[in-house]
Amino acid sequence: MDLSIITPEQTVFEGTAERVQLPGVSGKFEVLQNHSALISALAYGYVKVTSNGTIKLMQITGGFVEVLNNNVTVLAEGIIEETAKK
Repeated sequence: MDLSIITPEQTVFEGTAERVQLPGVSGKFEVLQNHSALISALAYGYVKVTSNGTIKLMQITGGFVEVLNNNVTVLAEGIIEETAKK
């Protein structure tokens, strides 16, 4: 699926991902390929992106996510920290 993570200042991630775990206001949830359409508010927490065997963690301060036709757009209020690991 195509994933974009955007803040008011910059595009933090743009590319393909196998899965993305998000901090919803009611708890964590995960989006995979062919996920049903959804719009959700996001809480303070970690976004975990799995892409090409690499896991990228981003701590966000909140925001929104839209999932539609294998396109995931995360509109984050801000990014506090980014880390990547294999």
